[in-house]
Amino acid sequence: MVKVEFLGPIGKEPIEIDAKSLTEVAEILKKDPEIKEWLEQSAVAVNDTMVNTLDIKLKDGDRVSLLPPVCGG
Repeated sequence: MVKVEFLGPIGKEPIEIDAKSLTEVAEILKKDPEIKEWLEQSAVAVNDTMVNTLDIKLKDGDRVSLLPPVCGG
């Protein structure tokens, strides 16, 4: 199981899912229309390390974070 965190304005509680890769995580999350919108805009981190591909293998206990774009000044 991996923990998926939704940061900032996404406003969803963390969930745990059974996935062996980021590709599997994305496929599962795309089933939720609200989250699907954020997937296209958000950066992704695995265990606090930013990644730029879904071709990442996951292991039990990994943490995936969706980081939406933010504005600030």
